[in-house]
Amino acid sequence: MFPVKNTDRRFRRNCSLQNSFSDKGFCEKGAEVQVIMTPDSEHFVTKLSLSTLSKKPVYSDFYGDNGTWNSHVELALWADVMIVAPCTANTLSKMVHGACDNLVIATYMSAKCPVFIAPAMDLDMYAHPSTKKNLELAASFGHIIIPAESGELASGLIGQGRMAEPTTIFATVERFFAESVQTRSLEGKTVLITAGPTYEAIDPVRFIGNYSSGKWAFPLLKRLQREEQR
Repeated sequence: MFPVKNTDRRFRRNCSLQNSFSDKGFCEKGAEVQVIMTPDSEHFVTKLSLSTLSKKPVYSDFYGDNGTWNSHVELALWADVMIVAPCTANTLSKMVHGACDNLVIATYMSAKCPVFIAPAMDLDMYAHPSTKKNLELAASFGHIIIPAESGELASGLIGQGRMAEPTTIFATVERFFAESVQTRSLEGKTVLITAGPTYEAIDPVRFIGNYSSGKWAFPLLKRLQREEQR
């Protein structure tokens, strides 16, 4: 998992991604990426590789070598989005059932941001009823599932179970933020627009005012009406 913090105004968000998924696309957009690994994931990719890409230290345990505590709470609250990729059947099961036995799950369970899940496993595991049920549970939590793709798997079999391509995951997250800015920023909000000049009283007799015509209020009103109709 790696939390991502974006410093580019076009993509200003933090994310959290798991394991060996390259964070290069997010960094190129100005995001800050914080990688968190499960202990088993270290058999497949080194911390040095992911640290080099993210330009940040990589965490996989609650405690550092120098006796410091890697706070899962701070990591979770820092992230604007959390991306679990690749999400194994084991990690998925722990997420939806609250089996909190590593830093990844602890961070996930403390997160208040949107969560993206990109499952990756052998085709029989992906098709298993328990996996389908767990994905349904994750979706019911409001998490966004990025379906596995078909192709050659680690077992040598061919079928659905490969993690979605990093470009697909990045595009999904980018689209989510674009939709958030365009259609969700005012969702559930009540907007009051005033037109005309402003008068601020100095005392019961005098005031400070301006010559504003209030014309800008009308284009704003029309734009809000269009947003309401979408």
